[in-house]
Amino acid sequence: MWGMYTGMEMARRQGYTHLIVESDSKLLIDMVTGRCKLNGKTPILVNRIQDLSNLQWHVMFKHTWREGNRCADWLASFSLNQSSYDVRILEDPPRELQQILFDDVSGACMPRSVRVVL
Repeated sequence: MWGMYTGMEMARRQGYTHLIVESDSKLLIDMVTGRCKLNGKTPILVNRIQDLSNLQWHVMFKHTWREGNRCADWLASFSLNQSSYDVRILEDPPRELQQILFDDVSGACMPRSVRVVL
């Protein structure tokens, strides 16, 4: 939730008027879009994300599988190896991320492993 909120807040401050927010958490997407009815109080961060999305700009929320957003998955893993939890803005992608970005731009697909229990 923090990543979604922080990313949206940064995009808003940068002056973006159209934003597509993707997450591999279907539950979070459903909470933010109101498709999931919550028993009790709505989490504060969900309220803040909803408030941000209701400002004068176009925001679209989309669920994506982890394999469909390998860059975000790599960045999440990368952040765990950092010495602090401060926000870091990368001007250029790290070398390890460049191939993943190339695959994404070129439309390379990644199979999703699904365990079938009979």
